Amino acid sequence: MQVYEASIQYTVVRTSHQEMTNTPPGIVEYMRGAFDDAPLQESFYVVCLNRKHRPICRNRVTLGTATSTLAHPREVFRIAILASAAAIVCVHNHPSGDPSPSSADLEVTRQLNEASKIIGIELLDHIVIGHKDDDPSGRGFYSFRDAGLIG
Repeated sequence: MQVYEASIQYTVVRTSHQEMTNTPPGIVEYMRGAFDDAPLQESFYVVCLNRKHRPICRNRVTLGTATSTLAHPREVFRIAILASAAAIVCVHNHPSGDPSPSSADLEVTRQLNEASKIIGIELLDHIVIGHKDDDPSGRGFYSFRDAGLIG
């Protein structure tokens, strides 16, 4: 039998005296550069927040294909628990540029929302990042909280 030890490692993403907020534009700003290493693939991140809703860390949960990525509550909340997060925001990109959610995005958000209630770590939002030019709303991102699908 093999036994593994779980641990979390931190790397400074950004140092700033300006407070990061838990608003969608603030999270989009916090995620700047996160998708640069694989811009043609969907990447799913979890942003762990402290009790004042300031970011503790961001961690890529999965790296998918050009059109999809898999994320399960088990992997998302494992990171949140190890980071002692009070809340999380999930973020993934759409390489096509259109941040409109797919049916798979809606389903994973529903699962994450249900799991957050059981675990006791609040899911504040799930944000899909695209490009302003390809977004019908012109914002460049889609917020499930703003759409009333989380809360």
